[in-house]
Amino acid sequence: MRILFLSAYFVPEIGSGPHLAYEFARTLTEWGHHVTVVTGFPRYNLPEMPVEYRGGLTREESMGGVRVLRIKAPNNYGGSTLSRGLVQILAPPVYGLRGRMLPPFDVVYTVTPPVLMGGAARMAARSGRIPWVASVQDLFPQSMVDLGVLTHPGLIRLFEDMERKLYRRADRITVMSEGNRSHVVSRGARAEHVSVVPNWVDTEAIRPAPRGNAFRAEHGLADRFVVLFAGTMGSSQGISVVVDAARLLSDDQSVRFVLVGDGVDKRVLQDRAAGLTNVQFIPMLPQERYAEALHACDVGLVTLRPEVQTPTVPSKIPTIMAAGRPIAASMPLAGDAPQLISAAGAGLVTNAGDAGGLAQSVRALAADRARAAEMGMSGRAYVEAHLSRQACVRRAEAVLRSAVEGGRR
Repeated sequence: MRILFLSAYFVPEIGSGPHLAYEFARTLTEWGHHVTVVTGFPRYNLPEMPVEYRGGLTREESMGGVRVLRIKAPNNYGGSTLSRGLVQILAPPVYGLRGRMLPPFDVVYTVTPPVLMGGAARMAARSGRIPWVASVQDLFPQSMVDLGVLTHPGLIRLFEDMERKLYRRADRITVMSEGNRSHVVSRGARAEHVSVVPNWVDTEAIRPAPRGNAFRAEHGLADRFVVLFAGTMGSSQGISVVVDAARLLSDDQSVRFVLVGDGVDKRVLQDRAAGLTNVQFIPMLPQERYAEALHACDVGLVTLRPEVQTPTVPSKIPTIMAAGRPIAASMPLAGDAPQLISAAGAGLVTNAGDAGGLAQSVRALAADRARAAEMGMSGRAYVEAHLSRQACVRRAEAVLRSAVEGGRR
């Protein structure tokens, strides 16, 4: 298949979104498909744009055999919700216009949110009268409404209308879990056109490894029981529960909470942790060192705020499992993520915002290292069987083929 992939995020940007996009495109290319990615110049989660990308309006390069076409689009993410929102509104039409200028493809694929990426894919697809497929990674705007970030009734109605149009107009849709599928269908998508494709993990790149490594030595962790949060410190994560749990465990200096990453909530978290000697902050790591941090930890943390009612499955869950480490999670118990952790036997889950429960989980895992190791290996076995890159991309490939064979609606 000749696949046009419009992506708001792509390597060398840091985070699960850019790397899932790259792994998807690279895997399809390895399987003989011709993939062209249209994206912007890298800026997301980077302190500054890499030197080689500065200057010029367009750039073409090959990454892992994938043809990547970059175009200058708004990318000043800044540190505020407003600045990030403006990027998500202004950048997608630029990608759609660039895709529309290219020779015909068999299918257009994109990832949302930004919800306007759906409009960009439709723009590019219309020029060649070809089908387009949307991978829905977050249930926007409901996720922002739950968090209280989006409160204006008029804006909520506007974005909900855009969401419904996306679901109705896409020729095929993929979602990460059954709960997400139910939501998308309830908002107007045709049930037979919505498929579950979980977010995968590269089980070759992320494997179990000894905990005593350079990361531990570099950050003075010695033989402490390391409880790691690594990722974006944003509004939905609710990482304050980690700091509060650390305070409850401050009497045990053998346990160290290590928070790796950046985000709009980082400064607030640092202020909240002032005076705690068992909490350590480390800046965002490049992707090549992320696995090293996972191997250095004894427990991986996954948190969501109580207000998050959409059935999201954070991508760090399968990644922690692939590294063979147990999970201590704090999240709404009705979501799809707790069900995944339970099905895999990969860790302990307590209700979102319950610092006492999270502290108890950490204490229990620290006290019973054999049980913690057993959970870690159980999680590893589960991702090998169900969440490997090859298995999940095969499912997405089948959706793309179905769209091509079905033609454009």
